[in-house]
Amino acid sequence: MARDSCLARVTAGVAVGGAVGGAVGAVYGTYEAIRYKVPGLLKIRYIGQTTLGSAAIFGLFLGAGSLIRCGKSY
Repeated sequence: MARDSCLARVTAGVAVGGAVGGAVGAVYGTYEAIRYKVPGLLKIRYIGQTTLGSAAIFGLFLGAGSLIRCGKSY
């Protein structure tokens, strides 16, 4: 398949962005939970919120970037 459809490119961008954002969010969330001494099981909730938030933002921006780039032909 020489030329992917625009939808496939945007989907791949969202998936890669979500994976990268999730990894960064998990590391950052763990660091902040330890740094601010979040008590007990709230650490897991805090890390999860940070992970999902980062994954959503990274995925959104990478998907948008892929969509913008889809329209350009070189």
